Amino acid sequence: MGRIVIVAYKPKPGKAEALKTLTKTHVPRLKAEGLVTDREAIIMKAADGTIVEVFEWLSAEAIKQAHSNPVVHQLWAEYAEVCDYVNLNSLAEAANMFAEFNAM
Repeated sequence: MGRIVIVAYKPKPGKAEALKTLTKTHVPRLKAEGLVTDREAIIMKAADGTIVEVFEWLSAEAIKQAHSNPVVHQLWAEYAEVCDYVNLNSLAEAANMFAEFNAM
């Protein structure tokens, strides 16, 4: 059974465009490794520039497999260069009943 996740990436200074570009390749690269479903990712931006992504792993087992996949490790290293992961509740939008973000 699929596992839908929501992740927030706060760009490092001067790295917003690089993060945007990287995030657009994220799910296709995971798909090539057989780790995510065909469901299209939703990518959006918070008022503070944080990028929020919603996507679906194939299963809990696929998430576990990602942790030992060298391609995924490379992808995570690329993210580490351009952003920090932040909790959703750190975003101002998360305080609203209906959290709204800018479409990307």
